[in-house]
Amino acid sequence: MKTPVPGCLDHPYDEGMPNAVFLQAALNGDRIHPSAPRTPAAIGQAALSAVTAGAHSVHVHAFNEAGRETLEGEFCGEVVRSIRNQCPNVPISLTTSASIVHDPLERLRLVEMWKQMPDLVTANQGEAGIIELCDLLLSRGVEIEAGLLSTEDAQTFVASGLAGRCRRVLIEPLDLDPGIAVEHAAAMENIVTSAGIQIEQIHHGYGIACWAVNRRAVERGHGIRTGLEDIAFLPDGTPAIDNADLVAAAVQLVHSAGRQLL
Repeated sequence: MKTPVPGCLDHPYDEGMPNAVFLQAALNGDRIHPSAPRTPAAIGQAALSAVTAGAHSVHVHAFNEAGRETLEGEFCGEVVRSIRNQCPNVPISLTTSASIVHDPLERLRLVEMWKQMPDLVTANQGEAGIIELCDLLLSRGVEIEAGLLSTEDAQTFVASGLAGRCRRVLIEPLDLDPGIAVEHAAAMENIVTSAGIQIEQIHHGYGIACWAVNRRAVERGHGIRTGLEDIAFLPDGTPAIDNADLVAAAVQLVHSAGRQLL
């Protein structure tokens, strides 16, 4: 049996390690926080700190010279290179969110011009043009993390037939109320698994609901995501210092549930 190696793209999710949990760090997004990295150098350093704290993979957004989120190849490439220089074996996931480029044809054009490819992208399944974008990236060897933000997204994903070509599915309820977020995460999970889709699941929420969604996911043996894109507070409500602080808290959550990291 192959020994799983944290941070490698070919680790088995559940082969021989039924209690092992995958942990991804989402380093920035549009979060306004003193430690949310924006420049390639800062993103690379934040990635290294998060991985040192226990993350297996990092999810990032690139920013242009004006400090705005971008899908332009020049800036995305700089971010990918910076992370690989700091932690060369760690899978890098870039966003393709329509919140950055609303026009699906323009988004496709920009991504088509990427020269430095990430290992994965997040692809929100409720967005216009997402199947075409996934087809393009898959043809270039980039793996897909299918983002489900609602039960409607989950139903769209099931109907699309894309699941068999995805690396994993992200269960991402947007609700800020922890109880409602957990209910929606459970509903999305049920839609996916009831359709016979058995690919790896990563669960996370936003704001303080993030920890409730994470906790439920760990108890059920799913992977989790944390980081300044999702949450700026630790489980006890105190402000997080940085991404590594959040990752360390997630590691503790995993261990408290009687599980281990991959």
